[in-house]
Order: sequence, then C-alpha cells, then structure tokens
Amino acid sequence: MRVLVTGGAGFIGGHVVEALRARGHEPVVFDLRDGQDVRDAEAVAGALAGVDAVCHQAAMVGLGVGFGDAVEYVSRNDLGTAVLLAAMADAGVRRLVLAGSMVVYGEGRYACERHGVVRPGPRAVADLESGRFEPRCPRCGEELTPGLVEEDAPVDPRNVYATTKLAQEHL
Repeated sequence: MRVLVTGGAGFIGGHVVEALRARGHEPVVFDLRDGQDVRDAEAVAGALAGVDAVCHQAAMVGLGVGFGDAVEYVSRNDLGTAVLLAAMADAGVRRLVLAGSMVVYGEGRYACERHGVVRPGPRAVADLESGRFEPRCPRCGEELTPGLVEEDAPVDPRNVYATTKLAQEHL
C-alpha cells in the first residue's frame, strides 16, 4: 500500500514511516521541513497521486507564547487539514489515519481519595513556579491519582492547540 505521511519527517511521523516500511508498505513523506505545506492545495494534490491512504501527522504543536499564536495554529492545523481532506476527496483517497491528541480531554481523568473522580482546573502559577506540575483536587487541594481516559469522556480543550486538534477530528 502506498501511504502519504504528512509530517513524515517529524518525531511521530518518522516512526510511522519506519513502521510502514518494515511492513512492506511504501510511505511517501510530505513535510514542512522539506518545503511541503499541507495548506498548499496544489502540492497536496500532487503528493496524493497514486496514494492508497493518508496518515496525517502534520501539525503545529505546543502551547505557543500567547493568544496571538492562535492564527498560526488554526491556519496550520485546521486549514491544513481542510485542504488535505478536500484534496483527498478530489483524488478519491478514502482512507485516513488522523493523529489525535489527549489534550482534547483537558487534564484527563483524575481521582481524589476523598472526592472520587474530579475535573482539575488550571494549574496555579505558584505551583508551577515551585516545581509542582501535577494537578490537585479542586475541592480539597490534595494530590490526585491519574487514571485512564475512557472513550466516552467529555472533551475539554483548554488551549489553542487542543482546540485545533478537536477541530481536526470534527473535520
């Protein structure tokens, strides 16, 4: 199978490319590092020629510096995904694996010994400055135990990156 891997030169994308090759598939790397941008409809259409499936790993990651970064995150992640999906529809490519992210669920699932499953709020600046990075119980302030996030967990994106990853899933 010939598979287009967007973001194929990145950390996860590179591992996807290796895994595809190891299983006898033909990965086609499409990556911004090589001057290829998923927002470029013509370049994406060309890369889809003869492709059976797409593994979409390309994304701007991280939290950014401030809300001014929102335009770039939305452009790269959501506009890029929309351009890719439109090109796939035009090319008749119907198989897609999208790189999702745990961040669409906010902090994930945590339990407090006293209060059961809780939804932690944002971390306090004082905690972060003193090196305490784990969230605390929003009711009593005690340490929490992390747990598995179930498939029916409510989404709770808390930053621009998380919101764009959720928008990609909706697209």
